[in-house]
Amino acid sequence: MTSSVKLYRNPKSGHCHRVELMMALLGVAYETVDLDMANGAHKAPDFLALNPMGQVPAIDDDGTILSDSNAILTYLVHRYGDAETWTGKTPVEKAEIQRWLSIAAGEIASGPAAARLVKVFGAPLDHGAAQAKAHKLFEVMNAALDGRSFLVAERLTLADISAYSYVAHAPEGGVALDDYPNIAAWIARIEALPNFIGMAKSPIPAAA
Repeated sequence: MTSSVKLYRNPKSGHCHRVELMMALLGVAYETVDLDMANGAHKAPDFLALNPMGQVPAIDDDGTILSDSNAILTYLVHRYGDAETWTGKTPVEKAEIQRWLSIAAGEIASGPAAARLVKVFGAPLDHGAAQAKAHKLFEVMNAALDGRSFLVAERLTLADISAYSYVAHAPEGGVALDDYPNIAAWIARIEALPNFIGMAKSPIPAAA
């Protein structure tokens, strides 16, 4: 087994953080390589050799090169964890976890993640549309967490890891969580886990 996984990241990227959080919870030794993306480090030939898409995160696990955060999460739990615990113990659990992975790549990316891109990174996106998508998602998510500790089961799964980073940091994108108590309680449960590691924080913008 490798002594350390190399994680290529932007420390304020939720996609990168979900991978880092997964490794921390699994007890996987890793080192981070922060890319100067503002100056195009993710488009440099040496990084494109790792990920031709020019996106973070990417990992190098003793010569195994992978990109795409959800793909990396799946790899990590199969390589270093009890895969069934994380990916589902029943057909219904497996389907629900896959649904949340799709939501992470869809509604979370175009909702709270996009709103945060505008406020933290100055991305030229429609902030109002991203906020609206975030609140619609959070209504669904808050209802899903009613009477449940985690998104799919009474234990942590890949569903929670894929969703946490951008949901917990949604206020940095001008999306308040005040109206979603079940989400707030879920965030607190995750942050209380042994070996939890947080993502770098950004200022919360003043309400308009």
